[in-house]
Amino acid sequence: MEILDIRQLIGEATEYDKKQALEVKKPKSWCKSVSAFANGIGGKLVWGIADDGTLVGLADAKDDSEKISEAIKSHIDPIPDFKLSFAKWEDKEFVILDVMPGDQTPYYYIGDGQMQAFVRVGNESVVASVAKHKELVLKGSNVSYDSQVSRWRFEDMAFTVLRATYFKHTNRSFEDSDYESFGIVNEKGELTNAGALLADYSPVRHSRLFCTRWNGVDKANGVMDAMDDEEYSGSLVTLLQAGMDFVRRNSKKAWRKTPDNRLEFPEYPERAVEEGLVNALIHRNYLELGSEIHIDMYDDRLEIFSPGGLMDGGSIKDMDVMKMPSRRRNPVLADVFNRLKYMERRGSGFKKIISAYKEHEGYKEGFDPAFSTPWDCFVLTLPKFNVVEIEGVCVSNGDDAGDINEQGGKKGDFTETLQKLYRNLTQTDRKIIELIVSDNFITTTQMAAHIGKSRQTIATRMKELQDRGIVKRNGPDNGGFWEIIK
Repeated sequence: MEILDIRQLIGEATEYDKKQALEVKKPKSWCKSVSAFANGIGGKLVWGIADDGTLVGLADAKDDSEKISEAIKSHIDPIPDFKLSFAKWEDKEFVILDVMPGDQTPYYYIGDGQMQAFVRVGNESVVASVAKHKELVLKGSNVSYDSQVSRWRFEDMAFTVLRATYFKHTNRSFEDSDYESFGIVNEKGELTNAGALLADYSPVRHSRLFCTRWNGVDKANGVMDAMDDEEYSGSLVTLLQAGMDFVRRNSKKAWRKTPDNRLEFPEYPERAVEEGLVNALIHRNYLELGSEIHIDMYDDRLEIFSPGGLMDGGSIKDMDVMKMPSRRRNPVLADVFNRLKYMERRGSGFKKIISAYKEHEGYKEGFDPAFSTPWDCFVLTLPKFNVVEIEGVCVSNGDDAGDINEQGGKKGDFTETLQKLYRNLTQTDRKIIELIVSDNFITTTQMAAHIGKSRQTIATRMKELQDRGIVKRNGPDNGGFWEIIK
């Protein structure tokens, strides 16, 4: 075995456990870390170091190394790849166990009448949760959750939002043959979990998005301090669009006129928010029940929370986000969002989020997004730009005010006119108007999916709005756009 410098080894190791002595009669005390390292990114166990970090060494390092090897073969199943080596410092000897990340997950500890899989959470080895255990089983089978056959029927699902978004972003029609190529159904025509998540009315109950604008810099007294809150369900595409609309609605935007256009400076760079939300939707752990994605907006920041940490269980604080390799928990969903032009396959989302901040006019050194992975979840924190401080700009509240309409006036004036109209409009009509203001190329099918009404109901309401001279259709049914008549 090779002889290493124990001080150098400890300084270089990011994942390791230290033990003062080998507990032969209590193998679980350290075998659980062998299981956790093999189920994650690997790691080292070092014997001969006290809890306070004192280098005490071992009385018989060679004998201990043999017992360690035998214990792993007796108590870990399947047996992971590992390497034993010695280290020295002064006249003291140490044993180092290097456990490699495994492909045959889960790796179980067997003993005391138990069979348990462990994972790393911070610097601890803990029993894998039900959701994490399922994920390890899928990993060991080389299968992803989103590619598995769901318990619902394809014939019962509609995909109008997906089809319309695909046409809008690519100018290509979504053909029936695309359902299989997109991974929405398998070769037998069975609906996959990815298909269930992308359906207009997704039957996956825990696939939801909670959005809250808090009054202050924390959640304080709970719902009473929420200035705005929404709960969204449906297709992942709908969740993305709804989340972006919520952030726009609760953000200020500064803008500066140019000779032929204008430059916009939002409180949160839109590209950073979209990349963060796409990342949350695509890479969340959908095996984790009872949890959902959250967007929490505070006076000084925006946070996007997603269930499920890094795939290998590591901590993002130990990694360079600019050089992280692309690893997809849900490769089918990632491919679909790539085809919809929402993300790239090369895994450059973190880079885009960071660069979006550095390119913002109000950026100062150190004013950067933060990434964290506390307790098997992922949190993106985006600091808020104070757009009022940007020199020579006009500032508007929310998504509408301050925007220029086709008549050359401000949308704020336009909105005042709409507010007068609202007195004589139904709740559905109001939502239709808001959707058109947000996207005047929107189709009645997309409106139905957003509002939760049938397409026939939306068509009826649109006809009445046109008859009353409130809404006008310009161009053909396919390729035209709506106009609010002032």
